[in-house]
Amino acid sequence: MSPPAQAGVPGGRGSKGPPARKLLCMCSLSLCLTYLCYSLMGGTGPAALRSPAALPGTAVPGAPRSPAAFPVTMAPRSPASPPGSPAGAPAPSAAPPRASNGSREGAADTWLRTQLAPGEVITAQSGAFERDPQESSTTDEELSRAGSPGSRGGGGSTTSTTPDYGEKRLPQALIIGVKKGGTRALLEAIRAHPDVRAVGTEPHFFDRNYEKGLEWYRDVMPKTLEGQITMEKTPSYFVTNEAPRRIHSMAKDAKLIVVVRNPVTRAISDYTQTLSKKPEIPTFEVLAFKNRSLGLIDASWSAIRIGIYALHLENWLQYFPLSQILFVSGERLITDPAGEMAKVQDFLGLKRIVTEKHFYFNKTKGFPCLKKPEDSSAPRCLGKSKGRTHPKIDPDVIHRLRKFYKPFNVMFYQMTGQDFQWEQEESDK
Repeated sequence: MSPPAQAGVPGGRGSKGPPARKLLCMCSLSLCLTYLCYSLMGGTGPAALRSPAALPGTAVPGAPRSPAAFPVTMAPRSPASPPGSPAGAPAPSAAPPRASNGSREGAADTWLRTQLAPGEVITAQSGAFERDPQESSTTDEELSRAGSPGSRGGGGSTTSTTPDYGEKRLPQALIIGVKKGGTRALLEAIRAHPDVRAVGTEPHFFDRNYEKGLEWYRDVMPKTLEGQITMEKTPSYFVTNEAPRRIHSMAKDAKLIVVVRNPVTRAISDYTQTLSKKPEIPTFEVLAFKNRSLGLIDASWSAIRIGIYALHLENWLQYFPLSQILFVSGERLITDPAGEMAKVQDFLGLKRIVTEKHFYFNKTKGFPCLKKPEDSSAPRCLGKSKGRTHPKIDPDVIHRLRKFYKPFNVMFYQMTGQDFQWEQEESDK
């Protein structure tokens, strides 16, 4: 059962028909105006935000991309271009020089972007070091194990295995984003529900593996019994342009879950993950700006771009109504996991079985861990890749990022009918 529309918010959850379409048109116009203003100031404008070929430092369509590149957004594919273009160019292996004024020059752009084939995705930094074991490094071997008999789908499940009976089904619900928002925590929590079976590894079917076909995708899924829900999570779907159309063509009644988080904190967390793998990369301050002395944010850097939630949501609303999309607060998933899980279970039409009894707050890690209410075994926490200490970022950079994101956040609140209070959260600090 979906939550009711928020009172006083036109086009909120559950709304449909002309008012919702009118709101979407208004949002689209506002987004375009915002991008246009930023472009006139010298920043990355609407064309660059939407088209990989328009981004500075990227190649013209037809150039190969790094084979290990991690996708964060996809441009419309040319009709003549087959899914899954071949890969080629190697990722850089040495840190670029830093400009004295904080802007990037010359080789610095190679940290941010690799060349793109037609319709391929924009890569996050070099791609070679954007592969998180729990979020983006799924291999064919892992996916094969995930779909094997007696497996809950791999990925370190906290619950019992699936018996070797039932049948494999395409997912009825997907966690589609966002990276570093709390998707792994949500997946592990919902897998504690007996009526949910989810693959633990990330299939990346609708962005990387679409050419393999639906039968391949189905085979990756765990077996389920009648009445159980099959789920998967791949956070990069939310920022992949072709994902909404592809998912809609598979199941137009699919339920979609998006875990969102303050975009400034999310960007720093994204950078922190990359830094843990490649300590020689430029500083966050260097990567975040096209020109720091002028205060121009580089919205083409994936760590920044992913947090422009209104831009990405606009694409999804072309195919799915708000009533089929649940937005989960990454912050409340930490401070009130049982409350957020109640919303998730209601949205999926499940009995509220995952409650406060399933969570234990780990003060060392700074987030809740899962436990089984029926026994006294130690709680299971997410791996060491979660809860990393963030590097210290210049307060002026954070202030500029907050100003950059504010209009997009407001637009996102209007589009979803939910106020995530990120501005209030920042003013309290």
